[in-house]
Amino acid sequence: MEIALKGDYERYVPGLKELKKEINFHLSDGGIPLVIEMNNNEETVIRYENGQGLISCSDNEYNFYRAFSLFIENMKRNETFFLRESAQFRTVGPMFDLSRNTVMNIEAFKGMLRKLSLMGFNSAMLYMEDTYEIADEPYFGYMRGRYSEEELRQLDDYAAELSIELIPSIQTLAHLEEFLKWEAVANLKDTRGILLVGEESTYEFTKRMIEAATKPFRTNRIHIGMDEAEELGRGIYLNKFGHKDRLELMVSHLKRILAIVNEKGLEPMMWSDMFLKLASDSGIDQYDMDIQISDDLKNLVPKNVDLVFWDYYHTDVQDYKSLIKKHKEISGTPVFAGGIWVWNTFGVNYTLSLKASEAALLACKEEGVRDVFVTMWGDDGFESNYFAAMLGLQYYAEHQYSKTVDEEKWHERLKFCTGLDAETYMYFDQLDNIPGVEEGSSDQTNPSKFLLWQDVLLGLFDKHIEGLEVGAHYEQLSQKIASSRDASRELDFILDVPEKLAAVLAKKAQVGIRLKTAYDGNDKEELREIATTELPKIMRRVEALKQAHKVQWLTLNKPFGWEVLDIRYGGLISRLATAIERLTDYVDGNLDKIEELEQERLPYNSNLDKTSGLGWSSYYYRIATPNVFFHVLPIY
Repeated sequence: MEIALKGDYERYVPGLKELKKEINFHLSDGGIPLVIEMNNNEETVIRYENGQGLISCSDNEYNFYRAFSLFIENMKRNETFFLRESAQFRTVGPMFDLSRNTVMNIEAFKGMLRKLSLMGFNSAMLYMEDTYEIADEPYFGYMRGRYSEEELRQLDDYAAELSIELIPSIQTLAHLEEFLKWEAVANLKDTRGILLVGEESTYEFTKRMIEAATKPFRTNRIHIGMDEAEELGRGIYLNKFGHKDRLELMVSHLKRILAIVNEKGLEPMMWSDMFLKLASDSGIDQYDMDIQISDDLKNLVPKNVDLVFWDYYHTDVQDYKSLIKKHKEISGTPVFAGGIWVWNTFGVNYTLSLKASEAALLACKEEGVRDVFVTMWGDDGFESNYFAAMLGLQYYAEHQYSKTVDEEKWHERLKFCTGLDAETYMYFDQLDNIPGVEEGSSDQTNPSKFLLWQDVLLGLFDKHIEGLEVGAHYEQLSQKIASSRDASRELDFILDVPEKLAAVLAKKAQVGIRLKTAYDGNDKEELREIATTELPKIMRRVEALKQAHKVQWLTLNKPFGWEVLDIRYGGLISRLATAIERLTDYVDGNLDKIEELEQERLPYNSNLDKTSGLGWSSYYYRIATPNVFFHVLPIY
């Protein structure tokens, strides 16, 4: 499609040249006339009639890029159209977890930014615990794929062309385990992941953190973290200074960090959970609807930092409204951070994500929240990928431009912006939404993870799927994904892992139950069949899955962190080989019994009957074995 831009368009040309990599158009004097004009209100108008187009938008460039993509999308119908929309929030953007092994490579990140621009996002947050460069701190992000200052500047320059604000999100108190593990920086450590507050060396270091994290970026905004700091003051600090009230320690440390931030003219925000936890009766529940916000708490919390209320669990609008109001009592209207559940799974829990997001975003609009982010965490090695979350990201984008979301428009936009349709993205949901999960379940459940990594001889999760047609579900899912593939689509490659994972689980998910049943029934022919046919077939499928996963990882991410998953796959294949050996020895009469199969099977989650899912485990090492995987030392 050829477009002839008219009016005030020169500043958009660099961004449009990049967006040509995503959508099919050419700028040409002989193309369809498209007049670009700025208006003095917040409404964007996109129109085509009598052979001429119009985009009229406020002086916010991100509105233009979304409007332009809407124009191209609707021009494909070759008929008159008139669209109007208004932004609901000042800021809307995803937060990418770049600290749990996945550090997106520069080209993949640029591709993501282009898609965000088409969707209409105006910001993106980079969550970097230790994956940015600090001069003269060689252990900070060592072998973790940290970004150099130049790489971050390159990303910021590229995002700016697309009118997207990149915001650094760092940690200045907790979640620094991967840095503080090094002996060379023991002087900065309170507990495993908590900085030693109150020490001048800590504030000299945090000043350098803040300087390094903000230097490559245009923005004045910074997220200083400080969430989940329950261990604060309970390690080296306790030994050195004695017991101190955690709220007082938290506020004292925050004031020191804010002094550094303010000196540099930055606009800080921080996670709010610790204030709510410490205000709750239990001291640990940030979602306690009965929390009373005392005058002491109001007076303690500094007012020159925006609190970020994070919640990806609730599915009721009133719950979000109640918690937003509690934030208002503490320190004014909060920033909100929801989530697309890509963490601790090979898929995406869209069933929970979309329900929670709908409730949260409606509440945010009613309560006047101005800044909204959507987190995508990468807990426990991040087996999924950010591009699988596009259905959820598009949902946030559509909420930004309308009071409620029209499903048909949302899905059409998704297909235009990403090349894949909603049904295709829901395959990622079906990796965990399997027989035994109640329809519409809002509980966390991740069978795609625990059924892959669990050991076939130990069967820690076998009780969770007894009597269910799990294998048949995965077989059908693998076939559905395979039949939907189209190599001409840019993002088709992200379907390779779910297709091959489903093929693995079609055979592996229930093989442990078959082993136990055959062993208990002394059916040695069945055991021999499993050892000689089924387990070798599973091993071949695991090898194919590992290869697909490696290709996906190296396409999207820096290589650092892949070794974690490589080791997991290697361990899985090795344990399958061991199972073949032990079964063969048993059926050949070289073993009197297989002790692993003598053991009673117990459910991994004891409260399985109280959930609408099939159970949950956050940690590979707990899924793979009930034995000591590594020795956890004291918190300090």
